[in-house]
Amino acid sequence: MSNTVPFEITLLVRDTCLCLHAQRAARALARRFDEVLRPAGLTNQQFSLLMALNRPAPPPMGPVAKLLEMDRTTLTAALKPLERRGLVRIQPSEVDRRTRLLVLTEAGAAALAAALPIWRETHAAIERKLRTFDPDALRAALATLSNV
Repeated sequence: MSNTVPFEITLLVRDTCLCLHAQRAARALARRFDEVLRPAGLTNQQFSLLMALNRPAPPPMGPVAKLLEMDRTTLTAALKPLERRGLVRIQPSEVDRRTRLLVLTEAGAAALAAALPIWRETHAAIERKLRTFDPDALRAALATLSNV
């Protein structure tokens, strides 16, 4: 039995693997939103994180990490630049001092409000393009976006 995979299989996976195409689509979307949100001073990850904190009451880290599909260590690292910029504050809960609450500051709310129209416009444009979903067109679009 050979330990090599024929190149034809590599091409088959490249052309048909849903996971690969989903990952490429996610990266292309992330790059697009990073690009359009740059003038607002946010990345798409920071926009999503600030949006996750935009609640009536500050949430603890656990539910935010779960919502964003991040582990707590990754969430902590993502919060640090936002905290340094004064967009987020981390404070102990008054109910349980071991629990850390994530507070969207006034500056964070303002940054989120400034980025929202950009997000809306970009999101609507992408949705319009996806209304006529065609897998072959998606593959072609992904190839174009990633210059492959």
